[in-house]
Amino acid sequence: MTLFDPAGPKADLENGARLTPRFDRDGLVTAVVTDARDGELLMVAHMNDEALDLTLRTGIAHYWSRSRRSLWKKGETSGALQSVREIRVDCDQDALWLKVDVARPEETCHTGRRTCFYRSVDVNGDARRLEVLAV
Repeated sequence: MTLFDPAGPKADLENGARLTPRFDRDGLVTAVVTDARDGELLMVAHMNDEALDLTLRTGIAHYWSRSRRSLWKKGETSGALQSVREIRVDCDQDALWLKVDVARPEETCHTGRRTCFYRSVDVNGDARRLEVLAV
């Protein structure tokens, strides 16, 4: 059982006024998360219907951990809670964009960094080489 109405015709997905997320075969939708203040990309995660419902009801970001196969309230143990300021849905409702305020922005990533995207691929040289960015 899902907590959201099933996705309807393409025209409703693209132009309709109802949130009807298109969860993948594993019951997940991708969530791109940015800092509401400056737009910095913080992380990419996944939500199942329960995580999305909890996020909408509480205003605190919840996700589904694919590796742990469990619901995850972001920042519950670290204190880096994400308060949701805005959620956008893409044209076919299979991806979400969360703009958040982070209680402890320096610890968004479990590695103790502000962002999970702290390495850059050398696209002009050795594409297998990663460079750690000063973030």
